[in-house]
Amino acid sequence: MFSLFTIFTFFSLLNNQRHHTIIHHHQPRSTMELLDKAKTYVAEKIGEMPKPTASITDVDFKRVTRESVEYLAKVNVSNPYSTSIPICEITYSFKSAAREIASGRVPDPGSLKASDTTLLEVLVKVPHSILISLAKDIGADWDIDYQLDIGLVIDLPVIGNFTIPLSQKGEIKLPKVSDMFI
Repeated sequence: MFSLFTIFTFFSLLNNQRHHTIIHHHQPRSTMELLDKAKTYVAEKIGEMPKPTASITDVDFKRVTRESVEYLAKVNVSNPYSTSIPICEITYSFKSAAREIASGRVPDPGSLKASDTTLLEVLVKVPHSILISLAKDIGADWDIDYQLDIGLVIDLPVIGNFTIPLSQKGEIKLPKVSDMFI
């Protein structure tokens, strides 16, 4: 495994060599080929580095507010690194009946714990008007089919912003009248 200092030093040398080569066109072709091979090698090694993984573990009804019905998605994220990793943002798109019924983002939701699993909670707010228009999809058991797409954007050292795409399909219960007065 390369240290961050080694990788930054290598890229710095590559940039300096590239700049030197552009200015002095008399450099032998083999120098450019060597640089290209070195960049390819480093890119492959970075591609082989372990990256955080994530999964949606649960999507469930949370509560009814005056404006919307709220669902809570729970996401487990495993961080293989011995240092915490900042989460830039979480984006979500909640679909039913082949159309988007809610979307949003959670800016700066914190960090992933070092060498551990972090549970993230994503609150999805679906306006009442949208749920009423989905009445044709509601089954006898008062549920709707859904697809939840989540983009977890994290800031990995050396690599930069990295998005972990997640998607889950399932059925979710709509709130009952009794849920509205809790």
